Amino acid sequence: MPILSSRVRPFLATAVTIGLCGAPGIAAAQFRIPELDLARDSARLVVVDREPGQYLGHVTTTLLGDGRTMLAVYPKGHGKGAIVMKRSADAGRTWSERLAVPDNWSTSQEVPTIHRVPDPVRGGHRLILFSGLYPARLASSDDDGRTWTPLAPIGDWGGIVVMGSVMVMRDGSLLAFFHDDGRFYANAGKATGTFTLFQVRSRDGGHTWEAPRAIWSGSEVHLCEPGAVRSPDGRTVALLLRENRRRAESHVMVTTDEGSTWSEPRPVARELTGDRHTAQYAPDGRLVVTFRDMAANSATAGDWVAWVGTFDDIVRGTPGQYRVRLGDNTDKWDSSYPGLEVLRDGTFVGTTYGYWTAGAPPYIVSTRFSLGELDRLARPGR
Repeated sequence: MPILSSRVRPFLATAVTIGLCGAPGIAAAQFRIPELDLARDSARLVVVDREPGQYLGHVTTTLLGDGRTMLAVYPKGHGKGAIVMKRSADAGRTWSERLAVPDNWSTSQEVPTIHRVPDPVRGGHRLILFSGLYPARLASSDDDGRTWTPLAPIGDWGGIVVMGSVMVMRDGSLLAFFHDDGRFYANAGKATGTFTLFQVRSRDGGHTWEAPRAIWSGSEVHLCEPGAVRSPDGRTVALLLRENRRRAESHVMVTTDEGSTWSEPRPVARELTGDRHTAQYAPDGRLVVTFRDMAANSATAGDWVAWVGTFDDIVRGTPGQYRVRLGDNTDKWDSSYPGLEVLRDGTFVGTTYGYWTAGAPPYIVSTRFSLGELDRLARPGR
């Protein structure tokens, strides 16, 4: 498939607003949909990990098969450093001490990402953990994270935020996504000013991986950190994309043939503009996407937010139902590589990092909410 270029639509200079200012739990409206504010409820946040004087950030999570045990991984440093792992046995209400991990996890040079995937080789499920830049490396666990293999290269290639998103395809294979700017795909690379999106497939539950395939490349906008979500009817997979030049909204591209071909990227609604989108469906079919808010002129720019809408809103560029501020980041942008899990009762558990205390390094927190709760906040007095 040929590599596609992108079309650019500038940021909106102003936003259409609606009259919900001053209602309980609702922030000053900045978008075409209501903005709810859970960040004011500081008791809602659970500290996952904090260390005086130490930067802790860029966390990802996975939910195990019992529906309540969660694992969180993150680097001890800004985007790189020794990988830290913690476990919650009660769906994010409390967290363990830092767990023992293989010695060479201390050599990680990138943001670790963790996924629970089906294992067609041995049956059941397994956990896989990636660490990027060159070369991309993988660790795995066949016992729900109690023991892990060391990090080992999965090919003669690398990239940035490798495998932030892994999707199970209809044929049972895994399709994973990452990006690079020329520096890390090959050894001793150099930045080219062009960003390329890659997909890479595994046909054996992540034991081995094929060579990556470029699905888009461009320099007018810098699209990166793909977050995958499948449509409710299963026919379409969308990638939500950060725009790193800050000259356009976030973008989306879709496939209707399980990754054989992809559409040209196009802008999403301003309400979804941000970094490192992570999506989960609610039991009623609505979609929750959490990310770092990077919309121009947003009153919550740099904060941890969630968006509630539908898959159709994403692909049609419509604004969705409402946005929610989950955490008030005191830094102007550095926060919110978020994990998001949905429990069997429909509760969402979000976990991320940020400068939650002014003047102190960032640390990891977790929060929980349901769409029923948010619906009530969006309709005060009813």
